[in-house]
Parts: sequence; C-alpha cells; structure tokens
Amino acid sequence: MRIHREGWATLAGLAVFIMATGGFAWYFQLTPLLVLTAIVMVLFVFVIYFFRDPERRPPEGLQYVVSPADGKVVDVVDINEKEFFKESVTRISIFLSLFDVHVNCSPLCGQSGTSLKCKRGNFYPAQTERAAKCNVSLFTGLETEYGKLAFRQITGMLARRIVNYLKHDQRVDTGQKIGIIKFGSRVEVYLTDAFECRVQEGDRVRAGESIIAAVADRNHAR
Repeated sequence: MRIHREGWATLAGLAVFIMATGGFAWYFQLTPLLVLTAIVMVLFVFVIYFFRDPERRPPEGLQYVVSPADGKVVDVVDINEKEFFKESVTRISIFLSLFDVHVNCSPLCGQSGTSLKCKRGNFYPAQTERAAKCNVSLFTGLETEYGKLAFRQITGMLARRIVNYLKHDQRVDTGQKIGIIKFGSRVEVYLTDAFECRVQEGDRVRAGESIIAAVADRNHAR
C-alpha cells in the first residue's frame, strides 16, 4: 500500500515516540507506559491507513467532471457565487470521514490556479452547512475548455491543514492528484450551466474516478 508523502513526517514522529517510550517502559517495567506505547502503536497503524494513496483511473473522455475527493455527497444546491463566477452555479458538497481516502484530485483538465484564495475561519464539523460558510478553506478556480469550474477544500473539526500543490497558471489533467486534507474534511465543486450534474445527495464517490458531472450537450463542441 502506497503512503502519501504528507504522511511520512507524522509516521516518523510516532515511530520515534514508540521506540523511546517502549524501550524506557520495558527497561524499567513501567506498565502504564507500556499501555501508552500500545495505544500509540494503534495510532501508528491508523495513520498508515489514513494516508493511503491508491491509484485511480479517470474515465475516458474529456467531457467528464470527476469527483475531487472520496466521500459522501451531502448536498447539491444552487448558489450565487459572487467572486469567481459572479453568477448562479451548482455546488456539489462532499464529506470525507476519517476512514475515507483524503488525497484530492483535479475534477477536470484545464488551467489551474486562476483563482487561489485561502480563507481563515473555524473548525466546525465538516458535514454541516456551517462548516461550508465558516471553516478554513482554500478555493481553486479552473479555466477549462468549457468555461470556468472551481473546487474548494475545507477543513473539518479535526482537519487542521489543507495541502494544495497547484500554482497560478498551472496546467492540470482530469484526475491529477493535487493535494490532501488531513483528518476529516469537506470538498465542494462549483459548476456553471455548461455542465450537467450526475450525482445526488447520499451518493458515494471516489476521487479521480467517479463522474459527478458532464459537459452539457449544447456545449460539447465549442
């Protein structure tokens, strides 16, 4: 199982802690410290599981928008986005639990980083609407062949760090891995009427593979 590079520092720290406390506890026969070491060993295994980085294969066809994250679709709503789109768009919100893969992918090919905006905020539970409005987030806009598209990485109650490798005016492919959110989070995708939504609330999706929207027939050949 491949581990995402963002997990190696955490695993190294836990490994050092386990070796130090385990050796100290065994030498001095300290039962409470042995118990603590065992607990941290369980945590070490969980971190390996959390930072897993499986291979994903995007569907064939440039007209498909794929999910940027593993998780559950918690809402599909129309909103008025005033900064990047300046019009009404469809927002697809995906909640990632602690047990989902947290590696994020680009939903569509295009020119990334045309709008990279970090917002400071709080750490409310990621599955709530309050999190969408108030939590720390990073908004990324894409200029695609079919017009604008965007996604937003949002922290959760436990997630405290968003990692995004994209730069301004960088070309990305559909399903390309672009970052990770650490420990429980939310990802949103914003679609104009150039795209037709293919998911609904309650659906389970996989990053880089599940089709969540497609280019509308009238825009298929621009």
